[in-house]
Amino acid sequence: MQTASRSNNTLIDVPRGLTNVVVADTALGEVRGHEGFYNYREYSAVELAEKKSVEEVWHLLLRGSLPTAEQLSKFQPEAPPALHPSTQQALPIIARAAQAGDALAGLRTALALEGAATATRPLFDLNAEDREKDLIQLALKVPVIIAALHRHNTAQDPVTPVPGAGYVENYLRMITGTTPPQEHVAAVSTYLVAAIDHGFNASTFTARVIASTGADAASCLVGALGSLSEPLHGGAPSRVLDTLDSIGTENNIDAWITEKVQSGQRIMGFGHPVYRTEDPRSRLLKKVALGFGGPRVDFAVKVEERVPVLLELLKPGRALHTNLEFYAGVVMEQCGLNRSLFTPTFAAARVLGWTANILEQAADGKIIRPSARYVGPTAPQPVP
Repeated sequence: MQTASRSNNTLIDVPRGLTNVVVADTALGEVRGHEGFYNYREYSAVELAEKKSVEEVWHLLLRGSLPTAEQLSKFQPEAPPALHPSTQQALPIIARAAQAGDALAGLRTALALEGAATATRPLFDLNAEDREKDLIQLALKVPVIIAALHRHNTAQDPVTPVPGAGYVENYLRMITGTTPPQEHVAAVSTYLVAAIDHGFNASTFTARVIASTGADAASCLVGALGSLSEPLHGGAPSRVLDTLDSIGTENNIDAWITEKVQSGQRIMGFGHPVYRTEDPRSRLLKKVALGFGGPRVDFAVKVEERVPVLLELLKPGRALHTNLEFYAGVVMEQCGLNRSLFTPTFAAARVLGWTANILEQAADGKIIRPSARYVGPTAPQPVP
């Protein structure tokens, strides 16, 4: 079945899922799936991930240029802003209420509360400068909330961020309670920069739809978080490690993959709706993972190598490559993050990209309001 859009009251057939349908203009970035390439503004996103900090790339997306040293010092806060006292008081309750320590569910709840407690105003009523200010303040609180919820869930006292430590180092410090090795800071920074933005994916598009209504910044970010929580978008990294654990040993790889392919089940960490060649983010994070080395990394590489070989035998002509999530889970595990934190950590990256997309959409001033094709019973019928 096809969906439909309305132009001059005429319904136009479009592909299911809006695949390849252009719904807006953006100057933030582009994903060229047939080339295995994506960019943030005029720069290769992979090259930025290898060379620039999270703060520098966030400045690029928000303000259109990589910052000078002076611009960066003004843009980068000394430390994340403190949560509102009401949110701080509620965090232990939220942590207990989130089922099975679901940090992402807790994050959505706490961020919504933070928006309400700080009386975040509708974007419609704000100028561009105040919109950016609200979005930056809320986005900087995301890693603080994630870390605090994690510490509550693991019966550990929350950790205060260190002034001047930076986005990634403070995040890892607040999670673990210790000063992270620079190797871990560099690896997680590379991952976060690589994940900040990636075209009109489900969560980014959700944020833009909400922004188009003129809603407040917290509503836009919380709505985007809701679309980031499941395996088809954002929730796959932990399942990749579950897959590696399920396979167990090198001798089991072929049998396990064959059974999954023949039964039509998804192999987590493989395939992407846009890329028709190797996902450049996977290539980047594989390089980071190989820098750590060890049995887990070696085994992940072996699994990656066997999947396309077996798929060609079982389903000739059907190419399947690793995506961002495959090595993201491996890298985060190497950096001491447990699986419950994988998707929240992804959110700590993507929230920065959402801020830029929300600002761009709010400036447009046009509500996103597509149409649907009605396929129910013929109307009107007399009401009995």
